Amino acid sequence: METPEDFVVGASLADQGLAIGLGANLPSAAGGPIETLIALRPRLSAEIQACLGEVSLRWSPLFRTAPVGGPLNQPDFINAVVVVDQPPAPTAVAALGLLRRLQALELHFDRVREERWGPRTLDLDLLWWGALQLQSPELELPHPRWSERAFVLAPLASLDAGFQSQLDEVLAGEQQPPLLMPPRGGWAE
Repeated sequence: METPEDFVVGASLADQGLAIGLGANLPSAAGGPIETLIALRPRLSAEIQACLGEVSLRWSPLFRTAPVGGPLNQPDFINAVVVVDQPPAPTAVAALGLLRRLQALELHFDRVREERWGPRTLDLDLLWWGALQLQSPELELPHPRWSERAFVLAPLASLDAGFQSQLDEVLAGEQQPPLLMPPRGGWAE
C-alpha cells in the first residue's frame, strides 16, 4: 500500500485544498440516499463555513457506486465530494474539530455505526487537508484508502482531470465504474 509520501495528488486540489467524501446507501429521515445528500448539502456548507470561515466550495456531481468491502448484497451508494480550494492552514486541532462536526452531521441523519464498511444513512470522510499528516485514534490524514476507491476518485476526477489516471488504474482492477447520476434539483455542481 502506498504511504502519503509515495503518491502525488493533483496540486490544484490537495496541496492547498481540503476534500470531504460523502456517501449514503440507506434511507434517513430526509428520505433515500439522494434526498439525504441533498438535505445534507446546506448543513454541511454551514458547518464548513463555521469551522473554516468564508471559503469557496466546489461540489462534484452525484455518482451511484457499488459498495467496496463490507457485507454482501448491501445497496449501492450515492457518492460525491466537496472541495475547499484554499482553506486556512491546517492544524491537528482544526482537523479534529471539523471531524467532530462531520460526525455530528452523520448522527443528525441517523447514522448508526454497526459494521465496518456496512450500509449507512450517511458517511462523511475528511480525505485530506493540504499537506497535513495526522495519525490519531479518531482521524488519519490523508485518508488511508481514498486513492484506492473509485467512489472517491470519480467525483474528484469530475472536478479535476488530474485524478482521471488514478481512477483509470483503480477501474482496471475489480471495482465497478461509478455511474454519473442525472442532475437533480437541490444538487447544483
